[in-house]
Amino acid sequence: MQLQELVNMFGGDLRRRYGEKVHKLALHGGFNCPNRDGTLGRGGCTFCNVASFADESQQYLSIREQLDTQSDKLDRARRWLAYFQAYTSTFAEVEVLRKMYQQAVARAEVVGLCVGTRPDCVPESVLDLLSDYREQGYEVWLELGLQSAHDKTLHRINRGHDFACYQETTRRARARGLKVCCHLIVGLPGEGQQACLQTLEKVAETGVDGIKLHPLHIVEGSIMAKAWRAGRLTPPELTEYGAIAGEMIRHTPPEIVWHRVSASARRPTLLAPLWCENRWSGMLEVDRWLRAHGPQGSALGRPWRSPE
Repeated sequence: MQLQELVNMFGGDLRRRYGEKVHKLALHGGFNCPNRDGTLGRGGCTFCNVASFADESQQYLSIREQLDTQSDKLDRARRWLAYFQAYTSTFAEVEVLRKMYQQAVARAEVVGLCVGTRPDCVPESVLDLLSDYREQGYEVWLELGLQSAHDKTLHRINRGHDFACYQETTRRARARGLKVCCHLIVGLPGEGQQACLQTLEKVAETGVDGIKLHPLHIVEGSIMAKAWRAGRLTPPELTEYGAIAGEMIRHTPPEIVWHRVSASARRPTLLAPLWCENRWSGMLEVDRWLRAHGPQGSALGRPWRSPE
């Protein structure tokens, strides 16, 4: 499988720009979520259990200690992006964020920051802070969890914001020169291929630099787990995911970078679909679809052509 031949993938994009492999290190800042603690809402998103993708034990270590622990295990890259992943990584006072980010960039190997957050949790003070790092020469990605551009779906999954909020935050960030990566989910209740393609079109029209895609996971501890056990919710099959994700990629302008085209979750937290236990399953299925139907951008008449 060589997805880089068919998709403008983030790994290849980094290698071309830096002349070598750049590895992303996931960090846990011990943040909470404003959609859980009552600041913006209660209960959190119906699909969410952070333990399915993040190591919760990391939050008890400082950012410096987390980097030291991970870097001891990494010999695949000499340059890193510090990825603040778990929960809402802008949900703190700016000086607290500055201290964490500064610990990350203090390592000479760190060339940038990737900050995962919600579109309704990015005040001007946070954009000022991230812009400071960009002006210092660091690569800065603001990763915004959107999941769907359909307000009906956002309400159904208790997201706590609408698409207009995402649009406004994206435009403010990109106006400052910050790169925005949008997170989307395939398989949300009531959404098929047409809804997913409509989401993609709206995200592209708003303006975006990168996209992350993953199939709906049913995970222990989430509200959706109850609906799945009651037989009211069916996550996407592997072939269905490959077709929808493949068509989304084919409808994506070639200049947009795909940070991820599939994802996995760990058992026993993962309940369904079990093919999500291995992220390569989804990637292989997407690869098969694209080889049969055309690469990124081919549905727009502007196919991606790898410069490598």
